[in-house]
Amino acid sequence: MVRNSPHAVATPRKRTPCDSRVATLDWTGITAHLDGNGWAVLPGLLSAIECHALADLYAHNGIFRSHIVMQRHGFGRGEYKYFSYPLPDLVGVLRTALYLQLAPIANRWNEAMGIDVRYSAGHADFIKRCHTAGQTRPTPLLLQYGAGDYNCLHQDLYGEHVFPLQVAVLLSEPERDFTGGEFVLTEQRPRMQSRAAVVPLRQGDAVVFAVHHRPVQGTRGTYRVNLRHGVSEIRSGRRHTVGIIFHDAK
Repeated sequence: MVRNSPHAVATPRKRTPCDSRVATLDWTGITAHLDGNGWAVLPGLLSAIECHALADLYAHNGIFRSHIVMQRHGFGRGEYKYFSYPLPDLVGVLRTALYLQLAPIANRWNEAMGIDVRYSAGHADFIKRCHTAGQTRPTPLLLQYGAGDYNCLHQDLYGEHVFPLQVAVLLSEPERDFTGGEFVLTEQRPRMQSRAAVVPLRQGDAVVFAVHHRPVQGTRGTYRVNLRHGVSEIRSGRRHTVGIIFHDAK
């Protein structure tokens, strides 16, 4: 498999079908749902063939920088692997194309929350910022769950420079490849009880969601709400997901 170089995001590349697929999603509707809920579904982001190809990468240890067994760290049960640079082509294309659409939303959210940080239009420039600050390890990852596995509620922060949105793509088909294993989000508003959301996904669908917090318009102005995400227990089968995180880690 040909993979992109670690600096591929900084050089021109040909547009791919995946670029076009990302660009033609209903970004008006996606943005509205993100603003109202802190998450939105990107339907049909990957084909079944692309999903199988990415899931099959889990067996190829040479393309990963680390392997995490969740139970050893109190993260839940299951495991995941962080890709090394160079990223697999499809993962690199997704990271670049999705960032292009999400950067304006991230900038608008930060402005609403009174956060001074702004994000460049291109992902390459943002990655340069991360690397200058010592965040040089790639964060896109491939997750694998079996029966009885789950992922505790958490946030993927990794360092000082954090892009406020991330994407998870379901590579397996619910009720065929696995049962259970719903993607779950919780939102904690000030002086209120937490609100939970179970995100409906099919194979190839993705969910874009807030990494840490999002702005909410209240009667006294805009305030921040805190979000965490996780995966409920897998009852049977095997579930694979690819995670697209746009900032790198220390």
